[in-house]
Amino acid sequence: MPWARFIRGVLTQPRHTKWIAPLLVLGDALLCALVIWKISYTEIDWTTYMQQISLYLSGERDYPSIKGSTGPLVYPAAHVYVYTLLYNFTDQGRDILGGQIIFAGIYLSTLILVFGCYRKVGAPPYLFPLLVLSKRLHSIFMLRMFNDGIAAFAMWLALYLFLRRQWTLGVVAWTLGVGVKMTLVLLAPAIAIVSLLSVGLGRSLSLGGTALLVQFYIALPFVKTNAVGYFSRAFELSRQFMFKWTVNWRFVGEETFLSREFSVALLLLHVSILALFSIGWVKPSGSNVFRFLQDAILGRLQPVTVSSSFIMTVTLSSLAIGMLCARSLHYQFFAYLAWASPFLLWRTGLHPILIYLVWALQEWAWNVYPSTNASSAVVVLSLAVQVFGVSFNQGS
Repeated sequence: MPWARFIRGVLTQPRHTKWIAPLLVLGDALLCALVIWKISYTEIDWTTYMQQISLYLSGERDYPSIKGSTGPLVYPAAHVYVYTLLYNFTDQGRDILGGQIIFAGIYLSTLILVFGCYRKVGAPPYLFPLLVLSKRLHSIFMLRMFNDGIAAFAMWLALYLFLRRQWTLGVVAWTLGVGVKMTLVLLAPAIAIVSLLSVGLGRSLSLGGTALLVQFYIALPFVKTNAVGYFSRAFELSRQFMFKWTVNWRFVGEETFLSREFSVALLLLHVSILALFSIGWVKPSGSNVFRFLQDAILGRLQPVTVSSSFIMTVTLSSLAIGMLCARSLHYQFFAYLAWASPFLLWRTGLHPILIYLVWALQEWAWNVYPSTNASSAVVVLSLAVQVFGVSFNQGS
């Protein structure tokens, strides 16, 4: 029937996203306004952020000495600069409504970038509603004003620039995101592979140097005062995780969760999965992993053309692998996953109904508070579906 063909076309043909996306952005803008108007703001870290910025503005540059009511400053320097702006725009943090409106703007700006990325890779329109329906995602931005929202914006800006082959700008956006929150380091393996394939070893080393220089530059005021203190706080690798806050591994039990053996096992799993994925990631070069590394080291690697879909798949897969193998995920980490999951589920080759089912289960699990054995198991299993489903179906 004609109407059935029309509906099928609207749901499956990417050309329809040029009008579907603006309508969804408009609808989500109204939803954001409704959330701010009707749902009470939840105080978690905002006051602490503002207390820490107040110390910074008073002249404190010793990172371990910058603290708030819920603890010390444990994020890199770009976090400080972003929240300094927010401090100034929100009457030293007292204008909560103003802060929420700013975060609504950041949310919608990120959403537009996400839509741009999805359109660039020819994603079907039926995925797009999943990008505006997350309850947890709206909460992270508008009701908690976490720095993860800022980092997520930087992540999607970087990916959008990579899809446009703007490598230097993309790396700068990514490293600034790392400067807000260390979570974006999970993208580093993918960025390294994609840049080696696309621009070769020399340019890739230059991009890596750019990323490091940006990190050093933004950290300089604090490094001058106490370099060890800055790096030990901003990029704390030995942080102790609290079982009561974990979203993902609650079902293994507290004793296992806190054990060193479990931590080492997850690290080994992370490295192993990255090694498995690298087999597919280097395929565009026409060689295997060992030959690819050898050619890269010896400078024999010739740049190749990779598709936008390949770039986005590799980048978001690297993120999902890192989250699957993370020892502890907290609720705000959903800022990175929520917009990645529909694309990754599509790349697994699952039927649209199954995509919606896995998405709904994941959304449910991330909204269970406190997490339970069942919800944490669903978090891990949904990530596993995305990671290994893409692995079985990956291509360029």
